[in-house]
Amino acid sequence: MASHRLIQHVGKKYGLRVSEALYDRLNVYYFVDGHALNDKPRLAKAAAEEISKLVGKDDDSADYMPPPMTEDEILTFLHGNEGRKEIEMALQALAEIGVHGIPKFIIEGSYIVDGAARSDTFIEIFREIEARGEVAGQAVFKDILGISDEMIQRGSHQRCEDEMAA
Repeated sequence: MASHRLIQHVGKKYGLRVSEALYDRLNVYYFVDGHALNDKPRLAKAAAEEISKLVGKDDDSADYMPPPMTEDEILTFLHGNEGRKEIEMALQALAEIGVHGIPKFIIEGSYIVDGAARSDTFIEIFREIEARGEVAGQAVFKDILGISDEMIQRGSHQRCEDEMAA
């Protein structure tokens, strides 16, 4: 639960690009490196290292970003309960729509696709969205997790696209 809370907190504080990169790093940390996610001091160290790579380094972006969280700040967060209620509500919402395992993809808040689905399943859904010219529905957990509309609109790849255009 602590690692889920941390990902959510980082997303609110730094944006989806940073939280998704941290999520990727923690997957390697757990599944490849074999570290336990409940080892909070080690988790704090890994998270602080990843966040510091992504935040505050010669950032000439017009968007203000707070300084990277320190290892001690992360450890304090991990020992607290901030975000627990939101994660529990998100888990309940998943159960209510029939999601009991991962990976799952929720597209437009209505399509639930198993991670092992064939590519043609995704192509059909995305072609339908493309033909419509817009995304219907909204982010399922935006309100539950307290993610702002601005953060959703910015997405996780905005900075990458901005850097490529420069």
